[in-house]
Amino acid sequence: MPTDFSQTLVIGISATALFDLREADRIFQEHQSSDPTTAIRLYRDYMLQRENEPLAPGTGMPLVVALLDLNRHTPAGEPALVEVVVMSRNSPETGIRVLNHIRRLNLGISRHAFTGGESVVDYLDAFDVDLFLTTNVEDAQRVIDSGQCPAAIVKPPPQEPRDLPQGQVRIAFDGDAVLFDEASELVFKAEGLDAFHRTENDRQDIPMGEGPYATLLRKLALLQDRLPETVELSPVRIAIVTARGAPAEMRVIKTLRHWGVYVDELFFLGGMEKAKILKAFRPHIFFDDQDLHLQDISTAYPAGKVPYKSSSRLS
Repeated sequence: MPTDFSQTLVIGISATALFDLREADRIFQEHQSSDPTTAIRLYRDYMLQRENEPLAPGTGMPLVVALLDLNRHTPAGEPALVEVVVMSRNSPETGIRVLNHIRRLNLGISRHAFTGGESVVDYLDAFDVDLFLTTNVEDAQRVIDSGQCPAAIVKPPPQEPRDLPQGQVRIAFDGDAVLFDEASELVFKAEGLDAFHRTENDRQDIPMGEGPYATLLRKLALLQDRLPETVELSPVRIAIVTARGAPAEMRVIKTLRHWGVYVDELFFLGGMEKAKILKAFRPHIFFDDQDLHLQDISTAYPAGKVPYKSSSRLS
């Protein structure tokens, strides 16, 4: 079995992000504060009684299916392009329902962590995780604060899901405080739009600092390099959708050039609503740091919120 995942994109995903477990979670949460022992017993009973019943897909399912499908392009004798690790606070016993449905769907997932109520965060580094998707706000915050890998709190599954592209993986990112650091955003918040434009134009030849998702963007670029198609025809398609507009656009392009990263599509909206552009792009997931930009698109396509560090002035 491979132990070197430096060439492989490793996605860590909670069971609640992979499957829709909101009903089971509701039963647990209703009793947790008043009687934790009863909450655990009721949750356990609920999961055991239904361990052979199917589960509805969670927000992260379309991304996982599309990424795992890329493994058919893995060159002979080389490590898999993508690995997925299910990381769950379930006990091994209550996790049987999750495992049963993974087998039912014939998903190519062989690695799991069931921690019996404890946080899974301590095991991310052990599994070489490059991206962690979860519904647990505290877990996502711990990961972002530690800087060990990008993390997102996935929104609930889309209420009116749209068709997703087949044979491709489409991932969309916001720019500031996601791919790039928050320095420019802080200028905008503190001094206004004119100062932001002036500062970004004056610094267009100075690369921006890395945000929490810069490492993921680089890993996706490595994934594209391992695919047999040229980057322009790659089944992995990456978009940046940013509220920036002229004259703040050049610094983004030059920063990506400095990083040596190719992005398929780049949209400078100048404050325009992001949802219309994203619905045209049809992402398997969109990452943004602001709920305002996630509310509309998350009703149609999977989306995840990127938390700020607890020490951030944007928090």
